[in-house]
Amino acid sequence: MGILEDFNIAGGHGGHVGLTAGESLRIVNIEGSQVVDVWAFVQSEPAEFLSTEHTRSCLQKLMPSPGDMIYSNLRRPMFSITEDTSPGIHDMLLSACDEQRYALLGHVGYHRNCVDNLRDAMKQAGVSLSEIPSPFNVFENVSIGENGQLSIEAPLVRAGQSITMKAELDVLVVLSSCPMDLALTNGPDMRSKPVQVQRIK
Repeated sequence: MGILEDFNIAGGHGGHVGLTAGESLRIVNIEGSQVVDVWAFVQSEPAEFLSTEHTRSCLQKLMPSPGDMIYSNLRRPMFSITEDTSPGIHDMLLSACDEQRYALLGHVGYHRNCVDNLRDAMKQAGVSLSEIPSPFNVFENVSIGENGQLSIEAPLVRAGQSITMKAELDVLVVLSSCPMDLALTNGPDMRSKPVQVQRIK
């Protein structure tokens, strides 16, 4: 396996990368405790996209692990998870943070957010975005209480740990190093941190 492309995404910002079927994407936590929102769209037809709800249904589990597939909204395999050196805690329940989410948390004025990072990346890629799918929240630690209450906990991922996903289709992947600084999403320091992205053949 060889690295075809290697770049960092600044904390709170987004980026995108195209993959052909058979190529892999590795997301590396540089400092640890950083959540990365991941979206993917079929290059030939962006109306087909990574779907967390269809993935949950196909896998019959709340989070994927190595050997599992990530599915599209048409129930086609989009990725296979080939390696995960993190504790394997990821989220497929929560929506991406947006401006309204920060307002509900008491923030006044504009705040960078994952939805706008998605919109910006898609615009840069020249792809029209008709809806905002829920992302695969890589490294996010969401616990479920006995009464069904969801609780965002500090991520367990440490510096240098990563997840690797092999594309099963030609896809455009958008990633957002989550800007959340009003909850434990990105750790006790509530600071958004950079992440490393590798495209691998």
